[in-house]
Amino acid sequence: MIGTNSQIDLPEPSPDLTRFRNRLSAGRLSFQRCDECHDAWLPPRDHCPHCLSPAFTWEDASGRARVVSWVVYHRAFHPAFADRVPYNVTVVELAEGPRLISNVVGISAADGLAIDTPLALAVETEGDVPVARFRLS
Repeated sequence: MIGTNSQIDLPEPSPDLTRFRNRLSAGRLSFQRCDECHDAWLPPRDHCPHCLSPAFTWEDASGRARVVSWVVYHRAFHPAFADRVPYNVTVVELAEGPRLISNVVGISAADGLAIDTPLALAVETEGDVPVARFRLS
């Protein structure tokens, strides 16, 4: 939940982001895969970040992932996060390959985090926006 002292203004979502959020609201973490070079990515966009092709398909992730890296914030750099410190910001690699920046929830800051720690998807909401977070699995 966004902190009570401030609000983060979000941009209007693109059609691809809207589709991503709708699927996430239904408990499905989806990513895009290029029909040309087969690269897979998150966050959603209207073209492949590798070869710039506009041709892609949506795939559902299994929800399995691993820790690639993380940092623990002990100071809030935006008032909306003041009531969360300390909290982790974690680079997560899905079993299917794409990486995303997320949080590992259900732990105290970074307790139990290590490179390659197995994770499982935990969809949460910030206001009415679904967010892909992860738990230790």
